Amino acid sequence: MQEKLQKLLEEALNSIANANTKEAINDIKVKYLGKKGELTAVLKGMKDVLPEDRPKVGALVNDTRKEIEEALEKTSKDLKAKLRAEKMKLEKIDVTLPAKKGILGHRHPNSIVLDEVERIFVGMGYEVVEGPEVEYDLYNFEKLNIPDGHPAKDEQDTFYINDEIVLRTQTSPVQARVMEQGKLPIRMIAPGRVFRSDEVDATHSPSFHQIEGLVIDKNITFADLKGTLDVFAKELFGPETKTKFRPHHFPFTEPSAEVDVTCFKCGGKGCRFCKGEGWIEILGCGMVHPHVLEMSGIDPNVYQGFAFGVGLERITLLKYEIDDMRLLYENDIRFLQQF
Repeated sequence: MQEKLQKLLEEALNSIANANTKEAINDIKVKYLGKKGELTAVLKGMKDVLPEDRPKVGALVNDTRKEIEEALEKTSKDLKAKLRAEKMKLEKIDVTLPAKKGILGHRHPNSIVLDEVERIFVGMGYEVVEGPEVEYDLYNFEKLNIPDGHPAKDEQDTFYINDEIVLRTQTSPVQARVMEQGKLPIRMIAPGRVFRSDEVDATHSPSFHQIEGLVIDKNITFADLKGTLDVFAKELFGPETKTKFRPHHFPFTEPSAEVDVTCFKCGGKGCRFCKGEGWIEILGCGMVHPHVLEMSGIDPNVYQGFAFGVGLERITLLKYEIDDMRLLYENDIRFLQQF
């Protein structure tokens, strides 16, 4: 048995000395030390050894295993060092060469304007709230005073998943969800992506973004709404900007208005940008309809509020004088780097 172990050790050490690849080292390890290896076969033959000789033979087997393992480890380390040295010779780096310039992206105009709008309203004490893009008809229409049969629910304007679920057409459902929680007062804006069945052209897209705001508190008046939007317009378009409110109709609000700002190109004198009118429409707004408050469990005799909504793409196009909405979605780095 001793002679057999000595011969096995010599063969293993000789094989290890001639190994020059990782694969060869692994094969030797499996051949001699594996579950079906030669050393394991020797151990299986221990039953034929006399009981008094078994401790001695067992010690010899362990010593043989240890020698083979140490030889494998040393050869493996030497091989790794050799391969690394050869690799370093092949991969010489000329540190005097100019580095490759990384191509970086650029912030999207929509993102720049959204951050600015959020900064303005957060500075006035508003909270930024998000909601689901796939919404229940209940929140997208019913709770916003848009009952069945209302033109806003036309299938031509809305993407329906089924009778009860739609792709939201506005971010107002977020306002309804916040109101029904009953945590008053409320000061929030709800930015997000919305969907309408529009043909793609220079001013329309089936997917775009809106920013809607809501304030609910005691003793809120239309004057508060006007003051808020006047500050917003001055912060966004410049301190000389003036606002004008024109009567309008929105189911969610009563009374309602559309808001114009003085053209920030000509200061209201009239130019090509504002089509000679001196004013540019930017958003819709109004006092929250009492019925909307009631549907969310808020007493309209105690609390009042106002709401407004602005298209993010619209103010981006205006602010940066972009004449085609489709440019915002093409992700052409040459276009984006201008902002």
